[in-house]
Amino acid sequence: MLGHILLTAVNAVVPIVLLIALGYWLKKQKFLDGNFLKTANWLVFHVCLPAMLFVNVYSIESITNVRWDIIGYCVVVITVLFIAGWGIGVVSTKERMRIGAIWQCTFRSNFAIIGLPLAQALGGDEGAAMAAVLSAFTIPFYNIYSIAALSVYTGKRKSVWEITKSIFSNPLTIGVIAGIGALLLRAGQLAVFDKLVFSLERDIPFAFKTLTNLKAITSPLALIVLGGQSEFSAVRGMLKEITVATTARIVFAPVVALSGALVLSNLGMMPCGNGDIAAIIALFGSPVAVSSAIMAANMDCDKQLATQLVVWTSVLSVATIFLTVCILMGIGVLNI
Repeated sequence: MLGHILLTAVNAVVPIVLLIALGYWLKKQKFLDGNFLKTANWLVFHVCLPAMLFVNVYSIESITNVRWDIIGYCVVVITVLFIAGWGIGVVSTKERMRIGAIWQCTFRSNFAIIGLPLAQALGGDEGAAMAAVLSAFTIPFYNIYSIAALSVYTGKRKSVWEITKSIFSNPLTIGVIAGIGALLLRAGQLAVFDKLVFSLERDIPFAFKTLTNLKAITSPLALIVLGGQSEFSAVRGMLKEITVATTARIVFAPVVALSGALVLSNLGMMPCGNGDIAAIIALFGSPVAVSSAIMAANMDCDKQLATQLVVWTSVLSVATIFLTVCILMGIGVLNI
């Protein structure tokens, strides 16, 4: 059983590390140059990621009859981590452009790529269903909070109006909002739209297929680009920031989220089943999102630190996810 848990964590994370390594190798072999990486980075941020977010949100089966208590709890925890991340970033570095990367790493996980399959592996169909619903509500918060964090600590100071404008004009925000709009328009989602029958995959399948194709290339392309942009010789100069942010992401965040969930569950205020716990582990225990580094590069923040955080949180999360699951199984909270 323990071997199965470790294998699940390894299989979820190692493909990410290998694609980053491939990008790094291709750059060293001069198959990828700076112009290609810059263009590919722009393509991922402005086209592929918005398409992926749109499809992820739109593909939620239903937003009715969901566990609003767990959704509300997770949003609150993400907000708490967002606030804590600012403090962690400010205290841990004097480099202004690094604060946003640390801040973002604290609260944002790779839920779409690693979290969803991890929830399925740990909680079965129940875990997968809970995670899918959670993604529709947490992804918008992740992106809005990330844009805010990176906008505050860019190379140039911005006004409140400029930060607000950045949030709502960001391609990722547009992708999420469009996905929510299309989801609400789909038949049977809300009473007000009962008579409006519209489905992308049925009514305009070519558009839906195009979006799903873009989604399919998003993660591999983003990871190869990250690898190509990585300079691992830079680790020595940012070891403190990497250590602090990685610990915040894969230790502090899951401890806060799971401790609160277990307390509320024991008090009967938010009963958590096996699938619910699996989804919370996946949401808060996963490494930082791949898109965090792409966003940092496009928003004039420290892209090298953001890239290193994707690498190191991904590698080390294998151990922390394994230990988390073992502990929860040991106290009888999680059954696999």
